[in-house]
Amino acid sequence: MRRVRVVGIGMGPQHVTAEAAEALRSLDRVLAFGKGEDDPLLAIRAEVCRQYGDPPLVHVPDPPRDRVDPEDYPAAVRTWHAARVAALRSAIDERPGVVGMLVWGDPSLYDSTLRLLDALDDVAYDVVPGISAPQLLAARHRVVLHGIGEPVHLTTGRRLGEAIAAGHDNVLAMLNRDVDLTGLEEWQIWWGANLGAPGEQLVSGRVGDVADEIGTARERARSADGWMMDLFLLRRTPR
Repeated sequence: MRRVRVVGIGMGPQHVTAEAAEALRSLDRVLAFGKGEDDPLLAIRAEVCRQYGDPPLVHVPDPPRDRVDPEDYPAAVRTWHAARVAALRSAIDERPGVVGMLVWGDPSLYDSTLRLLDALDDVAYDVVPGISAPQLLAARHRVVLHGIGEPVHLTTGRRLGEAIAAGHDNVLAMLNRDVDLTGLEEWQIWWGANLGAPGEQLVSGRVGDVADEIGTARERARSADGWMMDLFLLRRTPR
């Protein structure tokens, strides 16, 4: 059995826990999907490696996927995952020793690394948790993600309208291709992008007052870091 260690790294070296640092020092190498050698997110992973044990980072070209609202989104993702499994299979087979995979935030939340490894029946892996994006968002805005004894509904930007229509009053949305807040002007929002990165952006307030500011801040984050990942907590104002 080949051994893989899946390590959550938050948003970079500053979020690596003591447990994650120990795991990194046990690795012979790290595999990382990337769009190209100049992918800025690869550079952050490389810096994590350099600061914690310095295992060599191996770039695995990320198979292309349809990101422009495919008609059958689940099928498009399954096709992409199958291509990623094949690429990962080759990368692991070609390199002996203990392999690491560094996951943004925490591996349990909107990341498919564990699903990919489950498809490799001769690979044994363990998971080291990381600081998640919702944790960072709550810390930056100094807010509790839910009311007293109440739930928070976690979803994707793609399914935000569905969550609102279902009656959820407290929604945290991730993986946002865009931020469409039409009809939610009276709700409260706590929004953040590129948390922990140089281009970190934060906006909060009544949606009707800050929606335009969020759009501008998204572009600032992208300009500063060369990429943009955002999320937000949306809460209905009590009537």
